[in-house]
Amino acid sequence: MNIDVTSIYDNMPEFNNHMEARDWFKNQFPDRFFLRTHSDSEGKMTYFYHIVKDPETYQRYMESFASEEKREITEMSTFESYTTVEISEDGDVSITL
Repeated sequence: MNIDVTSIYDNMPEFNNHMEARDWFKNQFPDRFFLRTHSDSEGKMTYFYHIVKDPETYQRYMESFASEEKREITEMSTFESYTTVEISEDGDVSITL
């Protein structure tokens, strides 16, 4: 799945909070938008999501975290299999490749 970050930014509305932004992304990428983690920095929550571009490669990558066997990542395709979206509690959005 080709994700054009510029196009996402150009078409993205302004959000008032995390939930509005999350719902918009879930609507855009219904089966490929997943919460990975969240963090509290200086009293402000930020949520980290992945938009999955290559489900097969991404699945292997996620399964490697659950494995007791140490695995080395030797191909860039692992990191190219998803795009990270950071959404703050007040609706600010940052997208990385």
